Amino acid sequence: MACGLLLVAGLAKQTAPVSPIDRLRGSMERITRNVNATWGIYVKSLETGEEVAIAADRQMDTMSVIKTPLMVEAFEQIKAGKMALSDKYTLTKDDMRPGTGIMRSLDPGDVLTVKDLITLMIIVSDNTATDVLYRMVGGVGAVNRRMEVLGLKQTRAPATAKAWFEAIRAAPSAEQFHRENQHPFGLSTPRETGRLLERMERGTLVDKSSSQMMLEILRGQVYRTRIPRYLTGFRIPHKTGDFLPHIGNDVGVLEAPGRTVVVSIYTANHFGSGEGLEEAIGRVAEQVGMYFSYRQ
Repeated sequence: MACGLLLVAGLAKQTAPVSPIDRLRGSMERITRNVNATWGIYVKSLETGEEVAIAADRQMDTMSVIKTPLMVEAFEQIKAGKMALSDKYTLTKDDMRPGTGIMRSLDPGDVLTVKDLITLMIIVSDNTATDVLYRMVGGVGAVNRRMEVLGLKQTRAPATAKAWFEAIRAAPSAEQFHRENQHPFGLSTPRETGRLLERMERGTLVDKSSSQMMLEILRGQVYRTRIPRYLTGFRIPHKTGDFLPHIGNDVGVLEAPGRTVVVSIYTANHFGSGEGLEEAIGRVAEQVGMYFSYRQ
């Protein structure tokens, strides 16, 4: 009799229903297992409170995602009256930085506003604009102190874009530079980045009008080969971070009527095809979008 009861209990355990959010997690994990990389993912619905966390508290190199905390500090200083969106900056030859962006192709003497600098830093990940803004807000220390105040203890700006490019130029190879991991462009966790975006969506980051303006800038993101890759029916404010093929990051929010979902995806230690990594990130985001599109 006891054996029969144990058998029934075992069968009941085996056939216990899997929750919908666990099915989503399983689908995401199947995609990530097919790509040999280090993953960190955080997903949260602001309506239902449902979460998926896959190594979400692992501190990882953000690459250019760290430009979002820099944007936050700039808006905090604008709110405090230390500068204004309309303030003008005259570009100099010494400002020019390599890598992503368009300002390195402009002429010294060209004039841009603070709003121009923030917008270019986010939507085309402009490294020249980034270092100009770091200087305007008082350096990486100002950004780090702001993140500390916000309770984001693992979100840090280690150095300027100039310092990062100097470090990689001195390395024997890009692959060794990444493997040694001594010079991150930025640091955070998927969960902490998600918390920052959640506050922005709720209108509590800096203040409501600043949150709305930051989201509007993020919605103008030019690079759309990751989170938005396979999604339709959503507005997607987001910020990418790149050191392909080793790192491909994307963090943002899926916005639709009655659907607001934070999606924070970090990767590292990838030595295959950069296109394949972006494809996998797009497929993970696709699973999230499909799940919450039909979720009551």
